[in-house]
Amino acid sequence: MIIYKDIVTGDEIISDTWELKEIDDAVYEIDCKKVTKGTDTIDIGANPSAEEQEEALEEGGKQVIDIVDAFRLTFLGDEESGSRAFTTKKEYMGHLKTYMKKVTEKMKENGADEAQIKAFQTGAQNYYTKKIAPNFKDFDFYAGESMDTDGMVVLLNYREDGMTPYVTIWKYGLTEMKV
Repeated sequence: MIIYKDIVTGDEIISDTWELKEIDDAVYEIDCKKVTKGTDTIDIGANPSAEEQEEALEEGGKQVIDIVDAFRLTFLGDEESGSRAFTTKKEYMGHLKTYMKKVTEKMKENGADEAQIKAFQTGAQNYYTKKIAPNFKDFDFYAGESMDTDGMVVLLNYREDGMTPYVTIWKYGLTEMKV
């Protein structure tokens, strides 16, 4: 198994247990699942019905997103009020520019050539322009376990069906650790 860690903070962000879809040679999009945590259940292989999920929540269970829970990602903001750490695109862009500089420096330290760096920067710009900026209000922001916001901020949104959560992770902001 490969665990991918944030190149800046060393936080575990994702593993190859999930399917990583590479987009624009800049990011990975990973589909997640909502799971109920905190109740004793016996898995017989069947999908739980809507009523069973509601009963589990009534019995003290909590619905979480599997990747957020598995890697102890921390919501940046106040979950109760729904406020987010980055309330404007400008605030997020300020963070992203600083983070991208750090990633570029790490890429150079690790021997990446200028063409690879340029491809990453172009892909990141394209992804931001096409996906993040037009849907900014729909994204939630998460930090790794250390809660160090100088590192990668993982983006969470939902697919067009409105039911399937997915995270966006910066490809070159990761290092691999084989376990």
